[in-house]
Amino acid sequence: MAKRVKRQNRRVRRDEEFRINDKIRIPEVRLVGDNLDAVSEVAGKTVESGVYSTRVVRQWAEDMELDLVEISPKAKPPVVRIIDYKKFLYDKKKREKEIKAKAVKTVVKEIRFGPNTDDHDFDFKLRHAKKFLEEGAKVKAYVHFRGRTIVFKDRGELLLLRFLKELEDFGSAEALPKMEGRRMIVIVSPKKTKKK
Repeated sequence: MAKRVKRQNRRVRRDEEFRINDKIRIPEVRLVGDNLDAVSEVAGKTVESGVYSTRVVRQWAEDMELDLVEISPKAKPPVVRIIDYKKFLYDKKKREKEIKAKAVKTVVKEIRFGPNTDDHDFDFKLRHAKKFLEEGAKVKAYVHFRGRTIVFKDRGELLLLRFLKELEDFGSAEALPKMEGRRMIVIVSPKKTKKK
């Protein structure tokens, strides 16, 4: 029951993100938008982008059965549009989703070694690391020291340095190998490839 109330409160806040209709109480506003021809028909005169009385613009919105939405409240005077508020929120959410989808997502792949990793395992993991870097993912390689193997820190460091040397053509280390708890870690970033 309590969860449902929280969701409703969140929804109300989302709707109150912009002031609309009667909540716009400033005397003058700057009207903008691409539906000014339709506004002109309702107003009975040519309406262009510009500063108008809030009361008059609100009446035009009412006559068109649309909402007066304050887009930029900090501007002097505030900028408004005559639009369908629900459609405006939907379009805004859709644009935000597209921007988020286009944002570069960094993928980090992990490769685990032991301090006594043999050459075959090393080569096998190296091939995977090369493939990950070619695909544009970062590679987090670490040597995990279990129990008494912690005394072989130098082996772990040599293993990771060898790993970095083998990957020189595919990527570069963000920093030298360092200990974090019982793990020695190094992160390799892919080399930037120039787009043709």
